[in-house]
Amino acid sequence: MIDLWESKEAEDATGGRSTCDWVASGVSIDTRTLKSGDMFVALKDVRDGHDFVADAFSKGAAVAVVSHVPKGLPKKAPLLIVDDVQSALESLGVASRRRSNAQIIAVTGSVGKTSTKEMLLITLAQQGRTHAAVASYNNHWGVPLTLARMPKDTQFGIFEIGMNRPGEITPLTQQVRPHVALITNVSEAHLEAFDSVGGIAFEKASIMEGLVDEGCAILNGDISTTEILKNVADVIGCKQIWFGNSSGNAKLISCERQEEKIHIHALINGFPLYFTLSTLGQHFALNALAAIAAIQALGGNLTKAAADLVLWTPGSGRGARKELNTSLGKIELIDDAYNANPASMIAALEMLAATKAKRRIAILGDMRELGSAADTFHAALSEHSAIKKLDKLHTVGTHMRALHKKLSQSQRGVHFAKAQDLLLYLEHLIQKDDCILVKASLGTGLKVISKAILALDYAPQQTARKEA
Repeated sequence: MIDLWESKEAEDATGGRSTCDWVASGVSIDTRTLKSGDMFVALKDVRDGHDFVADAFSKGAAVAVVSHVPKGLPKKAPLLIVDDVQSALESLGVASRRRSNAQIIAVTGSVGKTSTKEMLLITLAQQGRTHAAVASYNNHWGVPLTLARMPKDTQFGIFEIGMNRPGEITPLTQQVRPHVALITNVSEAHLEAFDSVGGIAFEKASIMEGLVDEGCAILNGDISTTEILKNVADVIGCKQIWFGNSSGNAKLISCERQEEKIHIHALINGFPLYFTLSTLGQHFALNALAAIAAIQALGGNLTKAAADLVLWTPGSGRGARKELNTSLGKIELIDDAYNANPASMIAALEMLAATKAKRRIAILGDMRELGSAADTFHAALSEHSAIKKLDKLHTVGTHMRALHKKLSQSQRGVHFAKAQDLLLYLEHLIQKDDCILVKASLGTGLKVISKAILALDYAPQQTARKEA
């Protein structure tokens, strides 16, 4: 168990006052996942963390960061009392970054930031002590929490930075102070908070404002807002590495499918590189290319990183694929129900279209935060070539009705107002040897559909042993 924070250092960082000396080995904001020895940070969100301080101590918390002493605590309870808990967490993150000699990568983008972060994690972990954000901890509390959790001896730090509205990325990247800032893509995600995709591009580009001196930006050269990214990078004066299909320092030459893997040929500054991903989807190939470019920018082992990418697979809700044995027969699920925007939806549909299933079935829910043009974006999906290769599309939500109406009679499945409505008919919509894509914004609720399909799985050999 490492000593991550001790009372004097935390006091200096936050300007707070400790009620006694203490040492913490971790940082937590949730008593459900808190480990013995953790510092518990009593943030105020949907619930006030101060209401859970006693619970945190019962689970072995070393100290609680609070703005006032909660009722019912022992007089000698180890507390770090601060003016504002959120500000204290940010100060801890800044202090952690200041004391670290790690090489830092910050990742943002409308599509692919979590997958790219995980690719970086699994490859850099083979080359040194690596620390990264868990899940999608990419907002105003997730970023400083990840910083505050970073061990002192970290060699590579990987941070995901997200946004929902203008002005959110700059303060986060200034806390992280990355050596490399990576922008995976820019698309219509969160469009309702911006005037145009160009506005989203400017917000994403602000990740470069936090770069350390002589820092480097990894930028997508294939998107419509490339010029905006370049202009911002030029003004900041950072080194630029461009990736994509067309041209640049990191160029995707080919992406060929073999069974359920893709074999990729790329050029990195003219050096040929061949590697394999254990999934389908050209969008994942581009994410991997960006990750390799970032590792090269840090001076990492490029060849080893490329070879180790085969260890990565998409996470749950982000394109994870699983073959299931069910009472209906064998089926395959592509679970992509965590997030959706037009770019990621098309990428997921292309992945489904590339499978060799007997039937290709899509269960699609609303893409949220697209503003007044939401119906137009949903309807436009019907014109994409990947849609033409699918056998049936079932839709859920207000905006997905626009796509439902555009589909051909043979492809048009059933439209449901809510995910729970579809759940009642689920087993009537799927058949043996289907490959089923579940894709939507998280708020649409299609996660329950993914869970229900996964619950159809069984392990006959285990059942047999039990009965014997």
